[in-house]
Amino acid sequence: MNRNLCTIMTGTFLVLLLLITGCTTTPSTETQTEKPLYIVGIDGEYPPYSYIEPDGTPMGFDVESVIWIAEQKGFDVKIQPIAWDGIIPALQAGKIDMVYSGMTITDERKEMVNFSDPYYKVNQSVVIYEDSGKTFDEFMAGSLKIGAQRGTTGAFWVEEHLIDAGLMPAENLVTYDNFPIVVQDLQNKRLDAIIYDTTPMREAIAGKPLTQIGEIDTGEDYGVAIRKEDTELLATINEGLSQLMNDPYWETLKEKYDL
Repeated sequence: MNRNLCTIMTGTFLVLLLLITGCTTTPSTETQTEKPLYIVGIDGEYPPYSYIEPDGTPMGFDVESVIWIAEQKGFDVKIQPIAWDGIIPALQAGKIDMVYSGMTITDERKEMVNFSDPYYKVNQSVVIYEDSGKTFDEFMAGSLKIGAQRGTTGAFWVEEHLIDAGLMPAENLVTYDNFPIVVQDLQNKRLDAIIYDTTPMREAIAGKPLTQIGEIDTGEDYGVAIRKEDTELLATINEGLSQLMNDPYWETLKEKYDL
């Protein structure tokens, strides 16, 4: 064989070999460094735990908590606001990977999803229009028209303790898609009282002619909801929550959001 031709063929083979090697190693390296991405479902109108700023930025105690956990545990998150009464179906359908937004752990919900370890306790507050003359005793007797956000533990409490107990007709519980509408209807005097988680209630009525008349000691625990089959993610979130609650940043967040 002609030596020059042999040299050319050898050189061409080496170039092809380098190109093939380069093509097979680069994507492998990128795959190894890529972080998992989890979509976090929130109630976008639930301050101070989760809400959307006017510029579209998700904020809140829970939002900043999950971002911190993600940084520590090596994954990325996308925060996705979802209507509260459809948030568990969205989780079950795979549209989101977790609900991290002040969700109370209940036996009913545990039949559908798994929950992380509890991270915060909360009770239910009852609020009326100031100077309306309505009382907490009237509320507990079931004689008021009550507003609540659909799918919340406040609505569940009224159903179980007032309606199911025969103290109040079902039509006297009015439910809404989100809590700002509940507050607005109380301000417009279409309702006698409203019920909601204590801390978000305080945020919701600030600066409005509304006043709290009582608090129901429900002793609720907040947890992160995760699909039952995602046991590895559940373990990761539990580890992250433990790290967060033992880190000084936990107290910083509580102080920032007045919890």
